[in-house]
Amino acid sequence: MARKTAATLVRCDWSLGDPLLTHYHDEEWGVPIHDDQQWFEKIILDGAQAGLSWLTILRKRDAYREAFLGFDPERVARFTAGDRAKLMRNAGIVRNRLKIESAVKNAHAFIAIQEEHGSFDAYIWELAGGSTLHNRFRRQAQIPARTPLSDAISKDLKRRGFSFVGSTIVYAFMQAAGLVNDHLLGCHRYEPIKRLSGSKGRGQRG
Repeated sequence: MARKTAATLVRCDWSLGDPLLTHYHDEEWGVPIHDDQQWFEKIILDGAQAGLSWLTILRKRDAYREAFLGFDPERVARFTAGDRAKLMRNAGIVRNRLKIESAVKNAHAFIAIQEEHGSFDAYIWELAGGSTLHNRFRRQAQIPARTPLSDAISKDLKRRGFSFVGSTIVYAFMQAAGLVNDHLLGCHRYEPIKRLSGSKGRGQRG
């Protein structure tokens, strides 16, 4: 039987057309996160994406990592008005005042969750039910933009002082961070993610 090469592997539709998206899809998207710094990065970058394409944010990710000090929430929480003004002049990131202010505000809320729950990771996985939801969608059009679970997580994050965490944004980072496995059934990453995260079988079928 012929081996499939990287070029012939079946992938989710959204990952096609740009090598950066394809690499992100193959290496990162859907892999369960258990590191608070990575969680903070997901929250900031998905908030920055609002109204933009994910490819735009991927192209700016290295600049974001530098500008936001490796996404260390404690350091971001200490950003002064001068630091925020400097970010507004940084062409490498999305220069949106509300999104920059939100990042600093979210750092404070993130730290408060760490203090209450021991880690943000423990908090978010408990909210999500403790394990990855493995959906079984066959077509991109079947994948929802939000779910009752993303509604609930969004509501709780807002209650705790986060901003740019609407349900659609929350569902995007649930997908990216492995709280849900939304790789299509035919995608070459579906089964590896299922094996990696445990196959509880919860989720929706398509």
